[in-house]
Amino acid sequence: MARKDALLRLHQLLLAKRDALRERLKEDIRIRKAANHAAGDVCDEANKAEQTEIDSQIAALESRELGQVERAINLIRQGTYGKCEVCGHSIPIQRLKALPFTPLCIDCQREMEQNGQSESDFDADWSTACEFEGRMSQKELTLGDIDLEG
Repeated sequence: MARKDALLRLHQLLLAKRDALRERLKEDIRIRKAANHAAGDVCDEANKAEQTEIDSQIAALESRELGQVERAINLIRQGTYGKCEVCGHSIPIQRLKALPFTPLCIDCQREMEQNGQSESDFDADWSTACEFEGRMSQKELTLGDIDLEG
């Protein structure tokens, strides 16, 4: 029961993180649109171009993290959250608390890093992100919704 409680709390944390990332990305877009309308001299344009590049890189990182969070939320709904996607063993709660959207246990993560592989194999498929979001409901989970046996 303690694992189910912890997974439910992690689900709530992931939902809050998802909502915060969405708001940040919306704000980034709003600021970028406002900045594009401002006129200035050559130095202003150079500064604006540099700031736009920095903002784009930050938005890319936030988008990647948002994809990982949404993927973890989907795994919770499927009942497979907290299971390593390589070996199938349960990921310790302490690891999930530290990195709630990780798809790998620490041993498989280490092995992947030693082999020079990247975790990008586990990233969300952005070509279907809008469709995926449309299918996601805002339904709250209960302890009975989390399947730990499968």
